Amino acid sequence: MKQHTHTLRWALGLWLMGLCWVFLGTAAGSEGWQAWWWQADELAHQIVVDIRLPRSLGAWLGGALLGLAGAVAQGLFRNPLADPYLLGSASGASLGVALYLSVFGGSVWAVQLWMGLGMTGAAFVGAVLAVMLTLTLARGVQQTLRLLLAGVVVGVVLGALTSLLSLLQPQVLQAMQGFMLGSTAFVGWVACSLLSAVLLACLFLSAVFARVLDALTLGEATAQSLGVPLRSARLALVGVLSLATGAAVAHIGLVAFVGLAAPHLVRSLVRSTHAGALLLSALMGGLLLVVADVWARVLFAPQELPVGVLTAVIGGGYLLWRVFRVSEPGGRA
Repeated sequence: MKQHTHTLRWALGLWLMGLCWVFLGTAAGSEGWQAWWWQADELAHQIVVDIRLPRSLGAWLGGALLGLAGAVAQGLFRNPLADPYLLGSASGASLGVALYLSVFGGSVWAVQLWMGLGMTGAAFVGAVLAVMLTLTLARGVQQTLRLLLAGVVVGVVLGALTSLLSLLQPQVLQAMQGFMLGSTAFVGWVACSLLSAVLLACLFLSAVFARVLDALTLGEATAQSLGVPLRSARLALVGVLSLATGAAVAHIGLVAFVGLAAPHLVRSLVRSTHAGALLLSALMGGLLLVVADVWARVLFAPQELPVGVLTAVIGGGYLLWRVFRVSEPGGRA
């Protein structure tokens, strides 16, 4: 009971902090901090409501999906280094975008079409097809190790195809830079609605199978002896992982380290079962990405940094610090 209360307190705290940073995001613009919500000017209202607010909210939702996917991946594969892109979804999304841009020649019109649904849809379809290819090579979800190896192989092969396509058509690489470095600049209210629906569905499904992840910590043989339906549970959790990652990548690009660092941060702050850890990881991921997005806008204003660069620096620095702490005498993972 005490652990449950502690988890709820952390969940409330992370949610409130995320809400505060979404609000701060409405004051972050190309010229630094601009508190335009106090102004009655129509242009200022349009900038805040139609551009900054959905962008900040989209950053939180995308980060929450990556944090949730990272927690599911680490629990499913029983590996603290597992991240949402483990099944080849990132490479599949990159190849989908590269193919889409190569068809349209990497033109400005093609990039403008991305603001609608074209490039977003290509990224999502590419991510889903990559995961399906991984499942085919692994012959289902029966063996976790085979699934893990198949995901690595698919990621490498699709990544090589993307590089080859970029070499043959250099304009594709230039057009893909924003996607590969991660960007929340083009997230609108429609994207926020889609991300919200996917997040709610993934949270529900992951909560249903949270006890399976708890059982897997004891080992697959022990979990099977306890009567856990591993096959159907793995299939559902892979579906959650794929849907959450595909939706996030399609709308905000390849944002690094959020899905990997968020579950680690949660485990360092609170001990909980997977039911609590999945929720907290989603909230932590949302907080990390919206903070990075705000600072990406104001740190070198009017120049805007790709949000994926900041998350890589912050997340990578944190994980290096964790490795250093563990390597110390008496250090704890």
